[in-house]
Amino acid sequence: MNLAHLHLLLNHFPTIGFGIGLGLFLVSLFGRNLELKRASLVILFLIAVIAIPTYLTGAAAQDTICERVNGGLKCPADVSLAMIQKHEDWALLAFSIMEITGFVAWIGLWQMRRTSKLGVLNATAVLLLAVIAVGVMSVAANLGGDIRHPEILSPDEIAAAQSSGREPIARVIGSYVIGQTWLWPACEALHFVGLCLLFVTVLIVNLRVLGLAKSLSFTAVYQTLPLGMLGFGINLLTGMMFFLAAPQQYVSNVEFHRKIILVVLAGINVLYFMLFDKAWKVKAGDDAPISSKFAALAALVLWVGILYYGEMLPFLGNAF
Repeated sequence: MNLAHLHLLLNHFPTIGFGIGLGLFLVSLFGRNLELKRASLVILFLIAVIAIPTYLTGAAAQDTICERVNGGLKCPADVSLAMIQKHEDWALLAFSIMEITGFVAWIGLWQMRRTSKLGVLNATAVLLLAVIAVGVMSVAANLGGDIRHPEILSPDEIAAAQSSGREPIARVIGSYVIGQTWLWPACEALHFVGLCLLFVTVLIVNLRVLGLAKSLSFTAVYQTLPLGMLGFGINLLTGMMFFLAAPQQYVSNVEFHRKIILVVLAGINVLYFMLFDKAWKVKAGDDAPISSKFAALAALVLWVGILYYGEMLPFLGNAF
């Protein structure tokens, strides 16, 4: 099994999962069901997390099909480069909208913990973004299926597929990042700022659960979580700039694969504090229950691992 197989497996989750999340969210709005609303936001957030490795493995799938020759791609006779590039453009757009939707869904979960209801502005934003994401992702998925199934194409689509492909948006962005001498260092600086916001929040929240700073209630330290999510958003954006600029040095590095696995697990871990009430009952001076301490310890281990692999990418693996 290689990353191309993984891409084929994962690409079903964003398409189907976001559709399920959107459907449940619509039902919850009409039925005014708070728990169903919470469940739909969880699904949208989880699928946004899974969309990260789904998109990243797409570059590996492309390299499996096509050969890199003199800085360009040479595809087999039965595969259209133009169609691959069109799929890549729509996939990048879908990925971007899904990540924004996942972020807004997480804000909704955070808000529901504070006020026991979802604000109108957040609900409207989630609904609109999810509808757009499902539509764009459906186009991207359909184009991806067309790459290896020419029998389902119309004559006009076959003719378009045989035409020369233009440079995809992802490569344009990547070339710009590399071509501007100030941009890569600026992204590095922002990446570090986002990392500081994220990791400090992880430390504050999880060390309190483990027993430090008992004079603070969990509800108090929980207010710092949006800062952590802001840091994660900054890291995701700048990390994508690095990936788009030099995708081969990342998809060929097994240490990067391990980092992304830890990122997905950390995204799942953060939902513990959104869904379970045990940590919320921890008052100032109280000890957290064992299950909450286990989740907090797991979060610390995961984020230390992410930091380690992120810092050691130039020194480990075989791509840099």
